Amino acid sequence: MVRFTIHTLATAPERSKPFLEGLQQAMSMIPNLAATMAESPALLEGFIKIREVLHHGTFTPGEVQVLSHANAFENGCVYCMALHSVFALKTGVAPEAVATLRAGRAPAEPRLKALSEFSRKLVRARGAVSQADLSAFLAAGFTKAQALEVVLGVAVSILPNFAHHLTQCPIDDVFRPQAWESPAA
Repeated sequence: MVRFTIHTLATAPERSKPFLEGLQQAMSMIPNLAATMAESPALLEGFIKIREVLHHGTFTPGEVQVLSHANAFENGCVYCMALHSVFALKTGVAPEAVATLRAGRAPAEPRLKALSEFSRKLVRARGAVSQADLSAFLAAGFTKAQALEVVLGVAVSILPNFAHHLTQCPIDDVFRPQAWESPAA
């Protein structure tokens, strides 16, 4: 099996170091997945920058976590499900909603339900959702601009989801209480 290095600030490629330092400052840690993504400075930089764009968009922090959960489930990313479970709970997403998302279902709250269902359908249909799907999303109070912002959320999720499939890095201790096993496993 090919092993990827879990880089530290001392071992990371020079171009990756500023991004790892930023994560260290913001999170008081460098998550293992980011540390393995550091092998490719271009990937790490792209992920950090596009993630920042998403987090400065119109979705609340909790909605971003719901979107990320739906994508991680659809992409079968065990690392990302654990991480986003911890983050979702910290942003105030109800424990019942997190449990439902982890089971591959939509939360009961109508707005979060519409968001997670729309994102899942985008992933499953590779972006080719029906007009009925789009109309249901808009009927929940979202805008056409936010439908496009969900596309951004899917793009942001694909980077770490697919990177973890390659690297298979271990889940950090802080996220391990929310460890998850993909039903496809």
